[in-house]
Amino acid sequence: MSKGVFNIPYPVNEPVMSYAPGSPEREELEEVYHEMYNQDPVDIPMYIGSEDVYTDDKRTMSPPHEHAKVLGHFNMGGKQHVEAAIQAAADAKEQWANLPWEHRASIFLKAAELLAGPFRARMNAATMLAQSKNAYQAEIDAACEMIDFFRFNAFFMQEVYENQPESSPGIWNRLEYRPLEGFVFAITPFNFTSIAANLPAVAAMMGNTVIWKPAETQVYSAQIVMELFQAAGLPDGVINMVTVDGPDAGDVVFKHRDFAGLHFTGSTGVFRHLWKEIGNNIASYRSYPRIVGETGGKDFVIAHHSADAAEVATGLARGAFEFQGQKCSAASRAYIPSNIWDEVRGMLEIDLKSFKMGAPDDFGNFINAVIDKRSFDKIKSFIDDAKGRDDAEVIIGGNCDDSVGYFIEPTVILTSNPKFRTMCEEIFGPVLTIYVYEPEAFEETLQLLDETSDYALTGAIFSQDRYAIDFAMKTLQNAAGNFYINDKPTGAVVGQQPFGGARGSGTNDKAGASMNLLRWISPRTIKETFVPPVDYRYPFLG
Repeated sequence: MSKGVFNIPYPVNEPVMSYAPGSPEREELEEVYHEMYNQDPVDIPMYIGSEDVYTDDKRTMSPPHEHAKVLGHFNMGGKQHVEAAIQAAADAKEQWANLPWEHRASIFLKAAELLAGPFRARMNAATMLAQSKNAYQAEIDAACEMIDFFRFNAFFMQEVYENQPESSPGIWNRLEYRPLEGFVFAITPFNFTSIAANLPAVAAMMGNTVIWKPAETQVYSAQIVMELFQAAGLPDGVINMVTVDGPDAGDVVFKHRDFAGLHFTGSTGVFRHLWKEIGNNIASYRSYPRIVGETGGKDFVIAHHSADAAEVATGLARGAFEFQGQKCSAASRAYIPSNIWDEVRGMLEIDLKSFKMGAPDDFGNFINAVIDKRSFDKIKSFIDDAKGRDDAEVIIGGNCDDSVGYFIEPTVILTSNPKFRTMCEEIFGPVLTIYVYEPEAFEETLQLLDETSDYALTGAIFSQDRYAIDFAMKTLQNAAGNFYINDKPTGAVVGQQPFGGARGSGTNDKAGASMNLLRWISPRTIKETFVPPVDYRYPFLG
């Protein structure tokens, strides 16, 4: 068997294709989109070990922008399927953990190349259909970010393994990076196909076996992820995908002795509940479980009186309304000084009125549908509530229509109350609330901003004054895990801006960085003494 010190190819971020009119990637994506749209309804199984598991409980999958259309069904399981998945993960664990690390890396590097090539259009089209993303939003998520996760994480894995201790004369110290003892449970959201793939993949890359529960509204594209893993050569049982109710999954997973870790992206309320469940069962586990979560956000933009109004307006238009505001990093509240407010408002109105809204197969549509009926009703209730208040008004948008799809106009609320409901509560939709402050109250407004929300995910400052930027960074040092200067608070790139927040926004374990990989290993220190002593007596005893 060959031996060697193997170097992972140095990762480079995947270039984002433009999908401009007449481009070959646009023609291919349009063709694949319509093929998938017009194909017979699919029947998506659970993937448990080597088995494709079907049940009698078929759940309908429809595009959010056309809820009468049936794309297919997925098979809803129960506790017995979770138990079977845990057993499959246990059966695969020893062989997978003992596989040399470069072979694990190779599987995910191959997945990246497959996604960059033959899988790209299918993964993007599935995300457009299942999650109502336009072509560009699908490209930066389902193609580029997922490719980046696989390539960079393989490189980070090598960096982790290369971190070794010093050795004194006559001894050799080593660190062995073992996978966790047990299985990892990954719970993923609907809004990013790349996150759905990365949460189970990064734990698996480090030698763990995984139970993966995708969001029900993302199962259509989750199947393409599983097909990608299989095409890349991922062994059976390493990542097991189950579609079950959350309480059923939790009742099995969080009471199992071999539960070793939770990798979660979703709501703050659910994450806190799961943490409490884990705490209640802490004495029953073989080891203390690793808990990694990225949760909610109430992300902010604050403009200084020196800010360029056009830059602020563009940052708000993109940061608040791309993918219908359904990014955990989306700008949801903004603090604008009165000296530039009229100019910002005018440009923002022009931008939002130019947005086209509709299905993602029309590449001219900037805005598509929100994910489902429950989300539509929740967002609409926030807008309706603002319409009836004395201290707030809807100044742009505000119309909602779910007759064909779950469409909500990009909406801007202006409030005179900095603690107004939509300045504080997470909405997860195309709603931006703006509070106008007096320029001389910049420092007080920063303090107000910091105290308004329990979240601390992303935030941005726009300013041409470097002293103001420095002061804001210091004042808001705990208000955002990802902080942006003169840019929108969205669009973190793997390897460039490691992503995550603290407070109510999660454990800040930074997806897209080596520190996340460290959460899925258990180091063992090994000390070897070459010539052991043969007399217990130390010199001081003489």
